[in-house]
This record gives sequence, structure tokens and C-alpha cells, in this order.
Amino acid sequence: MKDVQFWQIVLGLGFASMFIFAAMYAVQPLLPVFTQEFMIPVSYASMSLSMTTMGLIIGLVVLGFFSDRNGRAMYIKLSLIGSALPFLIMPLTDSFLLIVILRFIQGFALAGVPAAALAYISEEIHKQFTSVATALYISSNALGGMIGRVLTGYITEHFSWKIAFYILAAIGTVVFIAILFILPRSRNFTASRASFTKDIEGFLYHLKNPALLLVFGLGVVLQLSFTGIWTYLPFHLSAPPFSLSLEAISYTFFAYGLGVIGSPIAGWLAGKFGLQKIRIVGVFVLSLGILLTMSASIVVIVVGLCVTCLGFFTAHSLTAASVSREATHHKGSASSLYLVSYYVGVAAGSTLLGPLWEIIGWTGLVWFTAILPVIYIGIVTMKKGRTVTS
Repeated sequence: MKDVQFWQIVLGLGFASMFIFAAMYAVQPLLPVFTQEFMIPVSYASMSLSMTTMGLIIGLVVLGFFSDRNGRAMYIKLSLIGSALPFLIMPLTDSFLLIVILRFIQGFALAGVPAAALAYISEEIHKQFTSVATALYISSNALGGMIGRVLTGYITEHFSWKIAFYILAAIGTVVFIAILFILPRSRNFTASRASFTKDIEGFLYHLKNPALLLVFGLGVVLQLSFTGIWTYLPFHLSAPPFSLSLEAISYTFFAYGLGVIGSPIAGWLAGKFGLQKIRIVGVFVLSLGILLTMSASIVVIVVGLCVTCLGFFTAHSLTAASVSREATHHKGSASSLYLVSYYVGVAAGSTLLGPLWEIIGWTGLVWFTAILPVIYIGIVTMKKGRTVTS
């Protein structure tokens, strides 16, 4: 780890990842602002996140295919500049529909980094240090998401969301220029010669594996509950009796800091007590944290959000780790499918829960998102038990 190239790769991908995830989740605290400024319903405002996610899902498949054939570094660089440019255009329009379309395009561009980064690490860093590099990269994902939410919330409160977007565009441009100089060229990349049809066959192979389908489903459920809470939290806290400012609400996203430490702690505990046991604990911790957000005390709500983040990142990191255990072949496409299921959960949690929020409010949303993961992990555990006994 004293090698200069190791740190060039870790820092380069870390900065790239932080910007990508900051750009993706930047709109989450702004949803109440969008509903008021554009006079639109909550579910329509939430499409500024869900459509970005849909673009990302498509981009993961398409750009992942091309990065296997044309190299990793180029798509990482193109992803950064492609993600920054829409932030320059969105403030210029008065049409929310155009913003949603630009966010979809931005989501496709965002996919270049996650589609290529882990493969780039595995190819360019010695096997002895790939786990360290991967852990640092994943931590930068959580850090970027937290920074994006806090930054846009703070700047919007004091200036406007348009200024926040211009600042994000400037940050993305700086990161892009830095990556041009920092990120080393691929030295160990071998172009894949498999056809797109073969790649799709790899995906379809995993969709016939019941054990993997349960894992993918858990990815959807975990992210749906987690995203659902964070998406509608600004509406809950900006309304009476709390009536918090956007700046104050944006500070609650610092709870994501527990996600940075949650993943490595989960890995260590899983090594001692077993992956399945710690994952179940993570799910129950997630649900407990969500239930705490029903409190009338803002202090208890913040504690609940911290507990929610700890439980989510524990369960998510171990679920992601279980994919390679369950997949006997085409492990790369299995990991890609888990990423797809993960982001399907983001889209579902941001928009599909909109009607639930509008009909039964925060309490109903909390009960639904808290109970769903517990029920699902119970189904997974029972299925596992039947498989072992049969």
C-alpha cells in the first residue's frame, strides 16, 4: 500500500465516486422546494431522483458492456464530465419535465463510474490490497451521498437550488480535471470478446437461481425502505410541529457518517459470528431505527436516523458480499444484477411510496418501511432453512 499507483487509484476513484453519488442524491433534500416552486405533487417531484436511478440502471448494463471492451479509465472520465454538464442546464429551464429528462440523462452518465470502478480496482491493484481499496471506494460512495445532500440543502437555504447546481457543476469539472492527471492508464486490462448476447445470457442465468433471486429481492427491499424514509423526511420535518428550515433538515444527512463505519464493522462481525446472523441483526437494527423516527422529539428522530443508517449499511454490505457466495458462475454479472436490484429499490423508494405518503402520512410510511424488511428477511431465512433440511 506504499505504492504510489495504489494511492493514485484509490484517491482518483474516491473523488470520482464522491462526486457521482453527491450528484445522484443532491435533489433529495430539495423535493419540498420543487413542489412549491413548480406547483407539482410530491410524487412528481420525487421523479427527479427516481428517473436518475432508472437512467443509472440502464447505464450500468450498457456502459458495463462497453467498459469490458474498451477499457475502464475512459468511461470513468466521460462519466464525470457527462454528470457535471446537466447541472449547468437545469437551472436555465422553468420546465420541471425538462429537469426530469435531464436527470434521466445524467443518471445514465453517472453509471460510468460504478460500472467500471470495481473492475478497474481488481485489474490494476495487487490482490493482497484489493479488499482495502474496495472498502475505501465503497466508503467514498456513502461520503459522497452525504456531502451532496448536506451541500445542496445548505446552499439552497441561503441562496437557491440553482446556485447549488452551478456549484456542483464546478466541483464536477474540477474533479474531472484532477482525474485526468491522477488516474493511471490501465496496464492490465484485457478486452472481452464476448458478444452482448453472451452478457445477457449471463444475466438470465442468475435469474434462474432461486437463492440469488432472494438476495436480489433483499437488495430491492432494503433500499426501498431506506430511500423511502430519507426521501419523505424533508416533508415531515418541514411541516408542523417541527417546521425545520431546509438547512437544519440537511444536517440530518450527517447520519450517513455511520454508513462509512458500518460496512467494515459488519464485515468484521460476520467473520466472527457468521454472515447470516449479522445480516439479520442489521435488518432489525434498520427497522428499529425507522420506528424511532415516529417520535415527537427531534433528538430521538436524529438518533433513529443514525441507527437506521448503521443497520442499513450493515445489512446491505453483507447482502452484497453474499452475491459472490451464491453465484457459482458469471460472478461479475451477478454483482451487476445486485447493483441493478439495489437501484430499483432507490427508484421504488423515491416515487412508488409517494401515494402511501400522501394517503397515510409519515406514520403509515414508517410502519410500512420498518416491517417490510423484517418480513422479507423472515422469508429468506425460512427458504434457507428448507434448502438445508431438504
